Amino acid sequence: MTQNKARTLGELRTSGYQSRSVKEEMRQNLINKLRKGEDIFPGIVGYEETVIPQIENAILSGQDIVFLGERGQAKTRIARSLINLLDEEMPAIKGADLNDDPLNPISAVGKSLVAELRDSAPIEWIPRNRRYGEKLATPDITISDLIGEVDPIKVAEGRYLSDEMTIHYGLIPRTNRGIFAINELPDLAERIQVGLLNIMEERDVQIRGYKIRLDLDLFVVASANPEDYTNRGRIVTPLKDRFGSEIRTHYPRTIDHEINIIEQEAAKFKTENVEVIVPRFMKEIVAEVTHLARRSPDISQRSGVSVRVSVSNYENLVSNALRRAIVLGEKAAAPRISDLHALISSTAGKVELETMGDNKEERVIEKLVQGAILNTFNRNFGVSDFEQIIRGFDSGLNMEISELMPSMEYVHQAAESPELKRAVAKLQAQGSPVTVATAVEFVLEGLHLNRKLNKDRNEGKLRYRR
Repeated sequence: MTQNKARTLGELRTSGYQSRSVKEEMRQNLINKLRKGEDIFPGIVGYEETVIPQIENAILSGQDIVFLGERGQAKTRIARSLINLLDEEMPAIKGADLNDDPLNPISAVGKSLVAELRDSAPIEWIPRNRRYGEKLATPDITISDLIGEVDPIKVAEGRYLSDEMTIHYGLIPRTNRGIFAINELPDLAERIQVGLLNIMEERDVQIRGYKIRLDLDLFVVASANPEDYTNRGRIVTPLKDRFGSEIRTHYPRTIDHEINIIEQEAAKFKTENVEVIVPRFMKEIVAEVTHLARRSPDISQRSGVSVRVSVSNYENLVSNALRRAIVLGEKAAAPRISDLHALISSTAGKVELETMGDNKEERVIEKLVQGAILNTFNRNFGVSDFEQIIRGFDSGLNMEISELMPSMEYVHQAAESPELKRAVAKLQAQGSPVTVATAVEFVLEGLHLNRKLNKDRNEGKLRYRR
């Protein structure tokens, strides 16, 4: 809605522009997108039937929102995506402090400009990305940060302290006619929460004892950890009551959703002369590690296990495979089971152990990785699929693998076993020697974890036997 880019208040009036609140604006734009079937929250995966309908209901109802969820559940990303529901540009009085509506200014500067210049008052057009304000709540935040403070320079210029012109406004008033998001709301000091409540409920700003009536137009979004938000004493009850909708976010509920997020968020680099191939079952293992961590009694569930664990694990797994391909001079890289040790460094520090007893961090992570391999193997195969190769191990067969073993050696081993060849084909890994190597290691480790094969470690190599 550009209204032919009016440059003065008179031109804006002539264009037929009509004021509307930010909530009315978002509501109408949401309705338009719903009618067109447009993606309202691009990049948000797994919330299509749970969180997103609740957000849409809140916007249609004109309600402020608080998102409750553990870390890494896309709360901030959703808040930032809400700007897609704002008009592309919005007219405001040029030179005013608070994005003043040209037809209804609220700041002293805005009112003064309109009173003095009337239809000649200059207009500027503010893009939607400048109508979003965000703050991470910390205990050291002050009233002046969020609401404002008396500017001593303006006082020195001769203005009275009671003059509204002496105020330097904080982040919230400067987001007028836009979306303001505050993360980790319970971490705000109580007196700051009361100041936020005054703005949301009473539309007044109190600075240094002076009460200024500002009819601020805001859509307020907050985020909080459910445990902090529901604990008495962490948040002022009237402020909690002011948020119209309380929406619970959640972690991806399926492996497919987790994989979609991994593929979307993982860093992507090109390496000259090396093609990176990641078979589907290896992505499943990475996603499964995170899902098991979210149910593990060894890991504290109060702080959650972020999707960032999956993303970082995937990146490290691919990097370990790439490093091997560079060392061996291979033209392609695919992560193997023997690369999964790389997940330790990217998981440690992102999860909190429930107790600090004998459960060392590395051992907990190794247990999760083994569980992920076993679950993924059992989703793809049954042990009975490998009866012939198990009989071969009974007859004295043994197979060796290592992190730096060339891929062609795995191809030769797979060629000697019809069951291995069928398994490679079922995993759709037959297209390249590096993916064949990945599949062979996966089958051997799956049989070991199903207690059909023993495994010995010797000088950096692993030997599977009966």
